[in-house]
Amino acid sequence: MRQHAWWWLLVAAALMLGAAQLYGFSVRSVTSGVVALGACAGVIWGVRLYKPDRAVAWRLLAGAAACAGLGMLSSVGFPRWNLVDVLHPATFLLALGGLVLLPRRDPSTGRPGGLAETGVIVCTGALVAWVLLYDPYVYDADVPPSPEVLIYPLADVLVLGLALRLFALQERLPRPHLLVVAAATLFAASDIRFFLAAVAGTVSGPELSVTGWGVAFALIAAAALHPAMASHRAIPEPKAGSWKLMAVHLALVLTGPAVTAYALIRDIREEELDVLDIGVPVTFTAVITVMLVVRMTLTLRLARRQASAMRHMVLHDALTDLPNRHLLTAEVASSGALILFDLDGFKDVNDRLGHSLGDELLVAIAGRLRPMLRPGEMLARTGGDEFALLLPSSDAIEVTARAGDVLAAVRSPFAVSGHTLHVTGSAGIRLLAPGADVAEVLSDADLALYAAKAAGKDRAELFDPRLRQEQIDRVRMVEHLRAGLEHDEFTVHYQPIVALCSGLIVAVEALVRWTPPGRPPIGPDRFIPAAEDSGLIIDLGERVLRRACADAAVWHGRYGIAVTVNVSPRQLADPAFTAKANRAIADSGLHPSALTLEITEGVLIGSGAQALAHLHALRAEGVRVAIDDFGTGYSSLAYLRDLPIDTLKIDKSFMPADPTDRRQTALVRAVVDLARSLNLTTVAEGVETAHHADLLRELGCDRGQGYLFARPTPSDQVTALLTTAWNAPRPSPANT
Repeated sequence: MRQHAWWWLLVAAALMLGAAQLYGFSVRSVTSGVVALGACAGVIWGVRLYKPDRAVAWRLLAGAAACAGLGMLSSVGFPRWNLVDVLHPATFLLALGGLVLLPRRDPSTGRPGGLAETGVIVCTGALVAWVLLYDPYVYDADVPPSPEVLIYPLADVLVLGLALRLFALQERLPRPHLLVVAAATLFAASDIRFFLAAVAGTVSGPELSVTGWGVAFALIAAAALHPAMASHRAIPEPKAGSWKLMAVHLALVLTGPAVTAYALIRDIREEELDVLDIGVPVTFTAVITVMLVVRMTLTLRLARRQASAMRHMVLHDALTDLPNRHLLTAEVASSGALILFDLDGFKDVNDRLGHSLGDELLVAIAGRLRPMLRPGEMLARTGGDEFALLLPSSDAIEVTARAGDVLAAVRSPFAVSGHTLHVTGSAGIRLLAPGADVAEVLSDADLALYAAKAAGKDRAELFDPRLRQEQIDRVRMVEHLRAGLEHDEFTVHYQPIVALCSGLIVAVEALVRWTPPGRPPIGPDRFIPAAEDSGLIIDLGERVLRRACADAAVWHGRYGIAVTVNVSPRQLADPAFTAKANRAIADSGLHPSALTLEITEGVLIGSGAQALAHLHALRAEGVRVAIDDFGTGYSSLAYLRDLPIDTLKIDKSFMPADPTDRRQTALVRAVVDLARSLNLTTVAEGVETAHHADLLRELGCDRGQGYLFARPTPSDQVTALLTTAWNAPRPSPANT
């Protein structure tokens, strides 16, 4: 029922007004007055029902309906009071206010633009009213002045102008707004009919006018009650390119000259041309022209603001509002130095706490660094967690100190959404020379940044031309690595691990070696980092694991020898790592307990959850886990708590070069005692002298590995070594 209220209201109004046509002017006025008052109630009900955005505009239209209804009733019931002379102008004022406020104000030009546009409509309306109504029917006819003669024609033309504006503001007019436009047009037409009847002294004009007024306000009530009001709550401002709006503006521009020319031609033909016939149209046309110029000026100003905003958007980062890479590139040539820096482990923040909190961290960093800027400096965000700082100075000492200031600011804790985040940054510095190539400068700064991370992070590195050659070497290394994998150029050597109490070999560590055809061997310290960075370590590591399992299956079956294999963080980040390891074990026939996977502290950085899942799954199958180079990382103790481990491998840097070094000896003792208290096996790396072996036995270390016992050798030599040293199968190393 509620959805059809607008239709029933129109039907009721049509029946009432149609029946009133059978009677005289008084009945028609009373009927139209009742319909108008009912329309006022309908509009108020529609506002409460649909809660439109422009409720004030609809209330003004309701007030106009009430004034019109009371005016028509009072003209019949209380003719002596002359209330209509007050209520009818009030009707116009309220209706005009509602029509002006119904569309949203254009936020681009604001109040000045709206006033200029309204002024153009008012002056154009006044000009049309003068030429078509006042001049021929009042001024030239010497009609006595009265409210309906002086005010109503101008108001009617304004209503028509605002109705035209409403029509132009939308490419597709929804039904409520179409009803408003139709009501405004009918209201103005009825009132103009009343004006013409008043100046001519006829009777039929007012009778038709009051009926038209009733229908007009019934249409406004129907618009307020229409169900489409729920989705079309306000008339939006049009796009600048709207053909309707362009047509309205063009019509406003042409109306003044056209109407003025018509008036002059008409008065010249009728020989009634005087000062007002020329002065009024010319004056209004001049005012309209000025207001149109003002409106165009505001539009041009808007275009400049939009162009400036667009340029800002193109040249600035949307998240932090810092200059972006485009603006940075444009400014590099006129600067003295470039500091390129990013956050260490930012991916871990995103993975653990979510990207939204990571974005908040970036905003907080920008907010902290922006106040630190000095005159001539520019801070930019070049992408991701990477920032850049352009400095006017090219002094190496000053620029390095400035980089230290930036990293110190980043190092301080950040409070972000209830979290206290501790992050560090690494920076690359590139001093600039006049005429430097921008792309080369950015590349050099990135190389210096890479060098800072390789040197331990949380530091700044000054660009050195040698870094370019190193980059070229890394690229070539990756290309050679890929070719080496395709041609199966990698082999696996093994270094024995000895039980210190007996001197017997209990395990071997698999170590990958690479000797390209026709070239000298390439050390692991050169190709392993390149394999890590390029991701080729996943393929290379799987090959080493499969080869080690296949070789160790024979040794374990004959001699009880276990094998340890190094696993990189990139491998443990691979979702398929567990399946690959199990397949290597199954294909080789090696018992899972004879395989130990060696990991480093890097497994907890980036994809820690994935790495832990792999380690727990494999350990459940019987595979053992060792921490390699224990004691060298800041988070080593956290491993003992978080990782499923069986063995600690003491880094060779702990082996004392001086037999009398009590401090170093105490450190080794502390590690061994810690491992023993946790029921973990200890393996000392870098055992190169008999003193090392004696000291480790004295401290209770379980196993040793180093050049004192054997160097890494190919698998066939390991088989010969085991055959010589072992004459019979041995018990499992777990019992050694």
